[in-house]
Amino acid sequence: MHSIAWRYRVAPGCRAAFEALYGPDGDWARLFRRSGDYLGTTLYRDTADADAYLTIDRWRSRAAYDAFLHDERADYAALDARGDALTVEEARLGVIGG
Repeated sequence: MHSIAWRYRVAPGCRAAFEALYGPDGDWARLFRRSGDYLGTTLYRDTADADAYLTIDRWRSRAAYDAFLHDERADYAALDARGDALTVEEARLGVIGG
């Protein structure tokens, strides 16, 4: 399995929209579901800092994730721009698995 962890700081007043976009049934997950190799997304909110979030996206393999990024690059970029409007910070924390 291949998992990617991201950390976000949400812009003031944007938590509900962020959760709708990045949650396990949000627009990102719907885009990812175009691939049969997508296994799911988990969204965590920091209990000590309500504007801080962590997502973990799970894929069958790195090759499957890379193929998805290539095939869906235009829609990925458009959704990424929507997310940028909701956040003040975004950082890829790392990858787990291969």
